[in-house]
Amino acid sequence: MITIAEIVQLVFYAVVLLLLTPPLGKLMAKIFEGEKTFLSPVVGWLERLTYKLSGIDPNEEMNWKTYMWAMLAFNFFGFTVVFLLQFFQSHLPLNPQQLADVSWHLAFNTAVSFMTNTNWQSYAGEVTLSYFVQMIGLTVQNFVSAATGIAIMLALVRGIARKTTTDIGNFWTDLVRSTVYVLLPLSILFTIVLVSEGTVQTFSGYQTITTLEGAQQTIPLGPAASQVAIKQLGSNGGGFFNMNSAYPYENPTPLTNFLEMLSLLLLASALVYTFGIMAKAKRHAWVVWGVMFFMFASGLTVSLWSEYTTNPVTGVAGGMEGKETRFGVANSILWSVATTDASNGSVNAMHDSMSPLSGAVAMINMKLGEIIFGGVGAGMYGMMIFILLTVFIAGLMVGRTPEYLGKKIESFEVRMAAIAMLLPSVGILIFTAIACISEAGLAGLNNQGPHGFSEILYAFASTAGNNGSAFAGLTASTPFYDTLLGINMLIGRFGVIIPMLAIAGSLAKKKITPFSSGTFPTDTFLFGLLLLGTILIVGALTFFPTQVLGPIVEHFLMLNGQVF
Repeated sequence: MITIAEIVQLVFYAVVLLLLTPPLGKLMAKIFEGEKTFLSPVVGWLERLTYKLSGIDPNEEMNWKTYMWAMLAFNFFGFTVVFLLQFFQSHLPLNPQQLADVSWHLAFNTAVSFMTNTNWQSYAGEVTLSYFVQMIGLTVQNFVSAATGIAIMLALVRGIARKTTTDIGNFWTDLVRSTVYVLLPLSILFTIVLVSEGTVQTFSGYQTITTLEGAQQTIPLGPAASQVAIKQLGSNGGGFFNMNSAYPYENPTPLTNFLEMLSLLLLASALVYTFGIMAKAKRHAWVVWGVMFFMFASGLTVSLWSEYTTNPVTGVAGGMEGKETRFGVANSILWSVATTDASNGSVNAMHDSMSPLSGAVAMINMKLGEIIFGGVGAGMYGMMIFILLTVFIAGLMVGRTPEYLGKKIESFEVRMAAIAMLLPSVGILIFTAIACISEAGLAGLNNQGPHGFSEILYAFASTAGNNGSAFAGLTASTPFYDTLLGINMLIGRFGVIIPMLAIAGSLAKKKITPFSSGTFPTDTFLFGLLLLGTILIVGALTFFPTQVLGPIVEHFLMLNGQVF
């Protein structure tokens, strides 16, 4: 049974997240609107230097197509650099373990993964990638992929707030400000805290020690703290080490565990408030935040109930298989729910060992498109899909053209929202089906039956949602999975971003319609209920059959004493 101390920890986590959301959200709104903040004298020089060296005019505006092409070109450049760094790894410096070059399919998968903010890893970091590739390739992408997500959200909110214009901002300015004023200072501060608590940060080679039993053991080291900080804050995920945040040198103490869990949702939560300020709709933003938090709390409740219910197979409640003793059940489950809500993907326990319903919660969090806070920026523009659909449905109910924050929502916006919702869903379902009927797809399974199906389904849900966490039990470092999962990541990222930019451009051209008696308000409890209903009916039911075939069937079989 869950203890009082664990309940206090869970409540404390929620309270801290709520209290930090408004001040951080307000600060980011000032930064993105170009206002002076206390950070301006500290890092303003770096912003100006970046513009000067790159020839960027920060005041030059872009239409949505120019914004999109700038974003795509930048991301393609990042993909190319990370791919080449891996391909020629053995010839590069800072490789004390003399690790070999990475295969083409794994290099492709990893480059796509970090470029799309997915950070799916078909490899063990400490035996695959050198310090140089980790720092210059992956850590850099952790910053800029997160900044790209923020930039798309900013373009969208400008499209909503502005009227009769084609301009939605400047991609390069949004990218630089997100990195220089938000991600970089927070990451430096967090890195210092992590190092002070014992997270490793060194260029030394791996150490070989003698255990108490007299055996030889190699201890992986490296410049991990700096990558851990941005991977959590930027909702990147992944791990410097294969064990991820279950590894003591990556997550050594209860304080680092709490701070890493908090950072999973912190920026994404604050950006909802930022959206409200920039769109001049703070009450609406709190309604959206409330829906996100309700879904987060509901998933957490179901997962905790499932984990603390006696397993009829083992006769144990609160089983510790796959979990760290120093963290316990509650902190492991809180992390699993937060990381799949946040499109982060880092873990401090193995999801493969969780109860079937806990696994089901993690999967549905990702299948919804990481909208329950979600990735930094990505969660808010992903939620916008369902907001627009809700407004459209509400407009049909009252028999008038739907409006959202003064902008009429017409067929173009609804079509783009539908495309953004359907493309990742199609990727999950079709690629899972291909893997389940192909010899190459079934070859990597460690389990049969519904649990084996869940392993495959989880992998494609994770990559389409740009999450990156793994169910484990599936050998994915093969040409088949590396290629298919890489394509799925591209669909999950750009299949949403491009339609949302098109919506931003369309809304920016429109006039603002004054609020009238026929306007459906979006800042009420009723709208929150309709938004929640739309998410559950339109989003969740898309995947109900696959949930039944996987974790739900496994749950009932477990109750009958059968495991796989």
